[in-house]
Amino acid sequence: MKPTSILPCLVLGLFAGFAPPAVADSDRDHDRDRDHDRARAALARGEILPLHTILPKLEERFGARMLEVELEREHGVFVYEVELITPGGRIMEVMVDATTGAVLEHETEDD
Repeated sequence: MKPTSILPCLVLGLFAGFAPPAVADSDRDHDRDRDHDRARAALARGEILPLHTILPKLEERFGARMLEVELEREHGVFVYEVELITPGGRIMEVMVDATTGAVLEHETEDD
């Protein structure tokens, strides 16, 4: 076997190693799109409150800014899972009933 015949196998192996993450990213993007569509449909049907109604009240109540929000369905109820950051840098997670805006639970991460 000539030494140069190994190069194509190495190159092919490198490309094969990169293929699965690309597929995984594509799947995640598809799931995000589907989640977004589901959330928009729930809002249009009046099943959930819009974030612009809920977020200012949360930020004022906890004296923190929003970092991330996820809409999930838990036990048949739409719930906003809101991650907030305080001025001191502490991270809080607040579960909010997406239909009523009521805070269901909250916790602050320990340092």
